[in-house]
Amino acid sequence: MRKVIVTTTINPPTKAIQAFQAMKDWELVVAGDKKTPRDYHLDRGVYITPEEQEKYDPVLSEAIGWNCIQRRNFAFLWAKEMNADIVALVDDDNIPLPGWGEDLLVGKDVEVNYYETDLPAFDPIGATNYPNFWHRGYPLQLLPKRDYSRKDRRRVRVDVQADFWNGDPDIDALCRIMQAPECTFDPAAFPLAANKPAPFDSQNTFIGGKVLKDYFMFPYIGRMDDIWASYYVQALGYRVVFNRASVYQARNEHDLIRDMRNEYIGYENNLKLVTDLAKNPESFLAHIPGRAAWAFELYRRHFRK
Repeated sequence: MRKVIVTTTINPPTKAIQAFQAMKDWELVVAGDKKTPRDYHLDRGVYITPEEQEKYDPVLSEAIGWNCIQRRNFAFLWAKEMNADIVALVDDDNIPLPGWGEDLLVGKDVEVNYYETDLPAFDPIGATNYPNFWHRGYPLQLLPKRDYSRKDRRRVRVDVQADFWNGDPDIDALCRIMQAPECTFDPAAFPLAANKPAPFDSQNTFIGGKVLKDYFMFPYIGRMDDIWASYYVQALGYRVVFNRASVYQARNEHDLIRDMRNEYIGYENNLKLVTDLAKNPESFLAHIPGRAAWAFELYRRHFRK
């Protein structure tokens, strides 16, 4: 089984990157950006320079643009060329905890804490020992209606494994401004899944290689790039299971007000998006800018060769 870790960065190799590249049974691919140090170097891994990305697909490179986290899409394409069976999406400020990447659920039938809801979306954080927090990208209008009373044990086939994060969790800017949390998630809550789509991110998530053709970090939609990708692939039928925290997020410095502005497109549109996707997955294209849809099409053509 070939296992590939993918990310992008504008920093010199961080503590997290150093830890990931040291994992002998994983391969690491880092897509560079214009702000990445010119002398960026990995002792064990592949660094894709901006020049190499432009040579590989200059039109896609132009469509995505520079100085954005969506350069990670080129790392996805490298993983595809490597015939990866499992692809781990990570951020360079998520430091792996002991055992990271060992409890792999992707491709397996797994018994989970299974929740049923009549709402159009499910919030996984509310099912943990932090019920007052919510995952970035969960429709805010649904927060007062969350109900975790309908719970049983069920076996689920896993396409996507979204591991949690101790430390500074992936909540939205509003929640972070109000709560400023430092979390340690109780492992007893996991693994968990639900009958409705749930937001998952690209900072500590494992996907099967077959998911790559449909998973794309969309440019020009702010901090919904990975969240809307998660809703889209679930609308196509891929199943996500959330698992215990396997990283500590020592979060890079953020301007929370700027983050909030970049999340506003989600505050305004997430509920309608998940409602429309339940009726027709391809309605997704009506929710994104034309240039983002163009970039997605350019990306998907690599999987038709």
